[in-house]
Amino acid sequence: MTAASVLQPPAAPAGTTRRIPAGIWLTWLHLRTRRIPAGILVLAVCGGVLRAALRWHWAFNSGPYAQQIPLIIEAGGAAVIAVTAHSPFGEAERATGRWLPYLRLLAAAGMCGLAIALLQLGAAGESLNEGAAVLARNVIGIAGIGLLCSLITGGLLAWTLPMGYMAFCQYALLEAWTAPWTWPVRPPADRGAWICACAVFAAGLVLFTILGPRTRLSDDS
Repeated sequence: MTAASVLQPPAAPAGTTRRIPAGIWLTWLHLRTRRIPAGILVLAVCGGVLRAALRWHWAFNSGPYAQQIPLIIEAGGAAVIAVTAHSPFGEAERATGRWLPYLRLLAAAGMCGLAIALLQLGAAGESLNEGAAVLARNVIGIAGIGLLCSLITGGLLAWTLPMGYMAFCQYALLEAWTAPWTWPVRPPADRGAWICACAVFAAGLVLFTILGPRTRLSDDS
């Protein structure tokens, strides 16, 4: 036996699992602490409820009343997106420096896209009043409200403003309001409604990405 063979490190055993890259592991931990997997499940349930509502005619087929049930479900999906801003451990990823804003952006934008896809899947083949375009507009706009709310209330209570706005829009729907900032009650071709919804979503996403949700003192301890 030579000195070189003694100093040589032992070979790794066959079949050893490769180490997960740090970036992928950090992303997974961020999504887990925000309960993103549970949020995706809830969004899938929302899609199923929407399909049941359309198939078994829980609402009217046309007219202003036909938008009530879909609007409630869409607002519920947007509220789920806002609540996933909360972590019981606070913003623990601050130690990762510049990566935390990207993780916030990935989670919020990804959940928004999934919410739209799952709700549209639930409405596929059914008669959705005002179509899929209004569904997408409602989700992104109300999700933007929720992200803005999380800056003040924290993620755990970020559902309150989206659901309050939904209740207000139910009244605006029955009163046939035409203001663009009541975009859930406007037709698909209303340019002002699209501008308002996209502006709210963009503001919420940018501020949420940069600042993050309000973290309570109990989360920092």
